[in-house]
Amino acid sequence: MLHVDIPTRPELAGLVAARGTALVSLYLPATPETQHIDAARIGLGNLLREAEAQLEAAGTPKRTIWPISEQVQDLIDDDEFWQFQANSLAIFVTPESLRSYRLPSHLEKTVQVSDRFHLKPLIRAVSVSQHAFVLALEEGGVRLVEVTADMPAQEIRVPGMPKDAASAVGTANVNSRSASGRIQGSEGQKVRLRQYARKVDAALRPVLAGRHEPLIVAAAEPMLAIWRSVNSYPDQAAQAIETSPARIPPAELAQAAREVLDALHAERLADFAALYDRRGQEGRATGDIAQAARAATWGAVETLLVDIDEVVPGRVDEATGEVAFADAGGAESYGVVDEIAGRVIASGGTVIGVRRDDIPGGGSLAAVLRYAV
Repeated sequence: MLHVDIPTRPELAGLVAARGTALVSLYLPATPETQHIDAARIGLGNLLREAEAQLEAAGTPKRTIWPISEQVQDLIDDDEFWQFQANSLAIFVTPESLRSYRLPSHLEKTVQVSDRFHLKPLIRAVSVSQHAFVLALEEGGVRLVEVTADMPAQEIRVPGMPKDAASAVGTANVNSRSASGRIQGSEGQKVRLRQYARKVDAALRPVLAGRHEPLIVAAAEPMLAIWRSVNSYPDQAAQAIETSPARIPPAELAQAAREVLDALHAERLADFAALYDRRGQEGRATGDIAQAARAATWGAVETLLVDIDEVVPGRVDEATGEVAFADAGGAESYGVVDEIAGRVIASGGTVIGVRRDDIPGGGSLAAVLRYAV
């Protein structure tokens, strides 16, 4: 099972707001396969050395660098921490604190040193998911299957999960026609199946608590409609795998789930492209970095698409939003598009991290504005 820590919106806002003389952002590939995790630990050590070199080149005092190095070294030496990982690791360090997030997406090695954190890769993990759970639900049994981008699907053991509908409601057959109040005929079957579904929902709550991955339901009617009426997990996908999952192996459920995830993402991007085109005709959309920076500073950006791979070095004026581009990255600059994304989040806007090919116009960003600027 992937062990993930997706930051909540308040946590992301806190990272956006962080400022200091030496803020270090580290991203590196990891693996849930513990026997292969040493490569990630070595990689983190290499990234730390790069960060130290950047800090020294910027004239950062050693008394500021040492606490950063010590915290990262402590993490490298923490055997228990490395036993439970996902596909990538994001680490944000100041002289006073270290925050780490285990991410399901695959991210490249990155080191950024500045007076603020580099967050675009983290935004990608938050906004686009290839990690989901499939609830395979039918009268004769229920399974929870974890789906990731490239790992084999894995069935998750859920404590307290009912074996099937009949055992969940204490009867030999949910289709019994014996009369007892409403418990008879087809109406009685639905009453028992709803009781069963509520017990499944109760068993899932502690397993999915605090998570935000989509829950995709594989079920046939009437079980699908009954489940939807009792489900309490807020991130259940609207689209379902509408078939009986009784004889479908986890690998096939995972393939169907990935198609649902791809469709949801494609639909979201298509909706944005259509909106971007309409707002562009009204003077309320831009793909220009300088204009987007001003709009974000004034709280005018409603939705922003950013290229997660490109880093455009420079600085953005805190008051005016004027951009000063730099020839190369370093501790005295930061990613301009990353800073724009942070300001959009701080003003309550939505940021979606994508690849360049998904951005209308093929630029570094695309912004839909609340009003013309």
